[in-house]
Amino acid sequence: MRKIFVISLLMILVVPFLSGCWNQKELTDLAFVMAMGFDKGENKKFEVSFQIVNPGNVSSGQNGAGQGLPIAVYKSAGNTLTEAARNATKMISRRLYYSHTNLIAISEEVARDGILDVMDALDRDPEFRTTTQIVVARHSTAEELVSALTNLDKLPVNKITKELKTTESMLGENTRVNIDDFLAGLVSNGKEPVVNGYIVKGNKEHIGRADDLQKSKTETFLEANGLAVFKNGKLTGWFEHEKARGVVYVLDKVQSTDINIPWNGKKHAITMAPIRSKTKVSVQVKNGKPIINIAIEDEGWISEANTDVDLTNPKVIEKIDKLVEKEIKQQVIESIKDAQKIKSDIFGFGEKVHRANPKLWKKLKGNWDNQFAELKVNVKVDSYVRREGIRTNPFWFNMNK
Repeated sequence: MRKIFVISLLMILVVPFLSGCWNQKELTDLAFVMAMGFDKGENKKFEVSFQIVNPGNVSSGQNGAGQGLPIAVYKSAGNTLTEAARNATKMISRRLYYSHTNLIAISEEVARDGILDVMDALDRDPEFRTTTQIVVARHSTAEELVSALTNLDKLPVNKITKELKTTESMLGENTRVNIDDFLAGLVSNGKEPVVNGYIVKGNKEHIGRADDLQKSKTETFLEANGLAVFKNGKLTGWFEHEKARGVVYVLDKVQSTDINIPWNGKKHAITMAPIRSKTKVSVQVKNGKPIINIAIEDEGWISEANTDVDLTNPKVIEKIDKLVEKEIKQQVIESIKDAQKIKSDIFGFGEKVHRANPKLWKKLKGNWDNQFAELKVNVKVDSYVRREGIRTNPFWFNMNK
């Protein structure tokens, strides 16, 4: 009798876990949204573009698998993201599915007006991943960005996400930013977010054309371009090249890059490529005012030496180290000065002050924009050349003997 009771009890307890496929979704009923673009609307507040993958055309073989384009792009309008997404069902026969969305593209026009009205929907939807990356479409519309085709990666969205990863690890002028990162900077009292910029280069009339994929050199292509600086959820400026690299250095996200220095009167004669970089930011209080101290330590190798230089001489290596330190310091200082001009603390100095001295931060946070603009920042850089590649002295050295 006891055995029967135990079995019956176990069966009752197991029933809730045998719910079956109550929430099943057939693949043929879903439209997988890989990327979304937000533009300013005419009659409605937003125009939203949906880059939807065509699975049959992304199978084995060449781009499009010889059957058609790998993506389809649909656009709908709405005063909110929810309204625009539901209006899109008038044109799409399948249910929009966002679990595979890897990119959000926001036009420069929308970014300058502010993107707070779209962030809540992206953060609230349980299907949407907050690890999705964000970019600002620079000098083009977001629709153009998500509609452009690429001839190396079958899915254009993969081209952008992979490219950001590569340029972050090799160039050091960009850093991947997802929805979580942006929201963290947005809600912080002592930090403002930055977002990668992206442009469409070439003849925009060829965007989305299949014949462009048959060329070794396409008429249009996508390129990472600068860092968009935000303040209170609105785009307020751009940092490019060395100034963008200075921002990435302070944020301690430089993995590698190229630092060019002069030698023998020749500009860009020697290039040092960092292999390890570490940035530490500390706070010092003097006379009731915070002072930011930035310490950067770089280790790298000589990737180019296009001049007569003796790389076996320790004194020469020491001089190269000093020149590299000077160049990195200058890039960082210029980035900080430009950020102070627009009063946007993209470095998170306010957060550092808050953690180091909560009482002082309580006094400063109400007027932090002006405090940041006048903030004293000290930068110290230590750079070390660890190796010279597979040869020591360049052929220039032997030519002049």
